[in-house]
Amino acid sequence: MSDDVVVHRVEGSTAHGGAHREFKSSPIGGATQESSSGFGGVEVVGRRPTVRVVFTWGCGAVDSLSVMGRRVAAAVLGIVVAGVAVPDAGAAVDGVRVLGEQVVGHDAEFGGTVVGGLSGIDYRSATGEFVLISDDRSEKGPARVYTARIPLGEDGIGPVGFTGTKPLLRADGATYSPKSVDPEDIRVDPWTGDYFWTQEGERAGEVLADPSVRVARADGGFVAELPIPENERMRADSGPRQNQALEGATFAAGGALFVTAMEGPLLQDGPGATTTAGATTRITVQARFGPVLAQYAYPLEPVFAESRPEAGQASNGVTAILADDTVDPTRFLVVERAFAKGVGNRVRIFEIDTTAASTVLDAPIAGARPVAKRLVADLADLGIEAVDNIEGMTWGPRLPSGERTLVLVADNNFASEQRTQLIALAVR
Repeated sequence: MSDDVVVHRVEGSTAHGGAHREFKSSPIGGATQESSSGFGGVEVVGRRPTVRVVFTWGCGAVDSLSVMGRRVAAAVLGIVVAGVAVPDAGAAVDGVRVLGEQVVGHDAEFGGTVVGGLSGIDYRSATGEFVLISDDRSEKGPARVYTARIPLGEDGIGPVGFTGTKPLLRADGATYSPKSVDPEDIRVDPWTGDYFWTQEGERAGEVLADPSVRVARADGGFVAELPIPENERMRADSGPRQNQALEGATFAAGGALFVTAMEGPLLQDGPGATTTAGATTRITVQARFGPVLAQYAYPLEPVFAESRPEAGQASNGVTAILADDTVDPTRFLVVERAFAKGVGNRVRIFEIDTTAASTVLDAPIAGARPVAKRLVADLADLGIEAVDNIEGMTWGPRLPSGERTLVLVADNNFASEQRTQLIALAVR
């Protein structure tokens, strides 16, 4: 075995059956590494470590091997699965049907803000509210989040009722200045209720600003910023393309892991998707308090149509990622949104599995074994008259039928010709 590989043996029942599975990751090295975000540390034993994550919060230290009274399935951490029944992944997405859609009026106002640019959404089951983030770059108002009630049931989806809005704040307590931040996705921390949100950074002329994952309290106050992989930093000849950075995010493994998706390929990973060829982007897995653990290649589909009347104005990319099951750390839903100017959008939802994928953390993507993927739903086939710029996705409440609700939100870019559209699906 090479020096740059560590094999963790995981015993117990998993979603994929079998008595045990092995997972590969890069060695951390050194005796102990502490995180700088204030959430906890990583205890490492030896040069080929057994990784054990110790989370620290108000009530003291909590070992990841027994988080909240049960053991969490976190494959990349080598965490044992015991006493947790993980449903057969795939059975939950055998069929998809449309419950309905709602549209928020253009330039609707709430709480002194213009509602628009909604690029991320999550559901808080404890309150029955949804949390949404606007990708307003503090130009129409401060970078901000909203809370809303969205009735969902067998009869469809009801009108969106906004209940609150809070500005996202910098570490110094001030709001973000215009064009200093580009919010994209948001997730509610299942442990603390804090907001983990991503922003894309900037690549414009001489300006190179890194994307980031930040943590805020529910009142918008700054808590922490997580590290990102070196290959996702904005460099002159490498890193994310402009406006194609940290577009999607989700918690996994019961909240022990945070997973992000790049919208398009890094500069060093080749060109974007075209009508004749797909492309490859990256999905990153890190511990909830920061340490980056793995990165996987994600194959994008070719663009569905050429732009009109001028060619070369079409693209496809990942706009959202969501844990298929809150405990299973290997299976996710991914939204691919393709757009061709003069033609429109095509939105597809895929289920992916990272189990057999090779890690590309700090490695070239060429030749890597990508994640496995299968089509769950093409919104063009579901009878929705017009699908807009879908950028956010969350599970909602379960229906009496046992089906899960899946809610999608479209970013209207504050443009009058686009819509702030919410689509509700029932998934079994």
